[in-house]
Amino acid sequence: MDALIALAGFVAGVSLVFALVAVRRSAASEPPAPEVGFDVARRVVELMEPGAVVVDGADAVVLANAAARGLGVVRGRELAVPHLLRLVATVRRTGQRQEDVRLTAELLGAGPRTVGVQAMRLDNRGTVALLLLDVTESRRIEDVRRDFMANVSHELKTPVGALSLLAEAMQDAANDPDTIRRFSARAVHEAQRLNRLVRELIDLSRLQGGEPLPERDLVSVRVVIAEAIDRTRLAADARAIKLSISGEAAERVLGAEGQLVTALANLLSNAVAYSRSGTTVTVAARAQSGFAEIAVIDQGEGIPPGDQDRIFERFYRVDPARATATGGNGLGLAIVKHIATNHGGGVRVKSQLGTGSTFTLRIPLAPDQALQPRQTMEVR
Repeated sequence: MDALIALAGFVAGVSLVFALVAVRRSAASEPPAPEVGFDVARRVVELMEPGAVVVDGADAVVLANAAARGLGVVRGRELAVPHLLRLVATVRRTGQRQEDVRLTAELLGAGPRTVGVQAMRLDNRGTVALLLLDVTESRRIEDVRRDFMANVSHELKTPVGALSLLAEAMQDAANDPDTIRRFSARAVHEAQRLNRLVRELIDLSRLQGGEPLPERDLVSVRVVIAEAIDRTRLAADARAIKLSISGEAAERVLGAEGQLVTALANLLSNAVAYSRSGTTVTVAARAQSGFAEIAVIDQGEGIPPGDQDRIFERFYRVDPARATATGGNGLGLAIVKHIATNHGGGVRVKSQLGTGSTFTLRIPLAPDQALQPRQTMEVR
């Protein structure tokens, strides 16, 4: 309820406006009096970002601003959400209450939303004021953060636990050189996995706003592709996978070269890890509608349709067993997505089971490059 806590100091002032409503209604039988102050206050309430609703002792709505009506919680002079009616009844007994309320898609005519509600009893006649703030995004971020911490804990425990067990095993096998070599090789693998996880967590933290974005410079697409392929070539050679370049390439984009190389290298590493030995991974580049598009095309197993919308989520892995064998931890594509987004671009995937996948990184061209003639990259 962080956002609502920030509004708590405002509730007292708003309550005065709401009280004016009740006073006005109770004095309806008296001769009319100038109400300039009330009209101004009502306009203020109407312009408030939080939804504001006042109900009388019979649950009739006597005031609802535009934000409340936009949330769909008011129909005519009735509250349209049963949960809010129950909340009003509770507040008449307790004085005030705050909680989250789920609004359905049918109610809004759009996707479901979560609103934080601050409710307060205004008088002894049962008049209740409700402040409603859309907290859907903040709650989503809280859920993501909680899941992220749980996933990090799990991912860190696996290699750390394995290293501990391997160390104990090597102590017990001190007189067996073959066993020592086998366990030490496995320990190296787990240490590399742990190092990769920590490095990618640091990268992801930086990309999500942990530190300022680096200065953007003019970056050659050719250089980005060459550097990314150079990082991946050793792994590709070990599996007899050919790396090739084809297509058209814009000369320059505006961005951080190191981040762009990391994004493309992550796509290439995934393509190599999930391709069959002896196949080809192709990098195809072109200029299209003001963007440099760099596609990584593999001849691997493909991605099931149901997983394609989720593969850019942190720690999400289509095949956890395969990812463990290849050292993957589900952060590589999340890093690619954040780098692309931070550069004003994006990343998309097309995949077919048994045929392979194409991941396309889109980065805006530098302003002076958008009108340049296209250049063809040499196929090799």
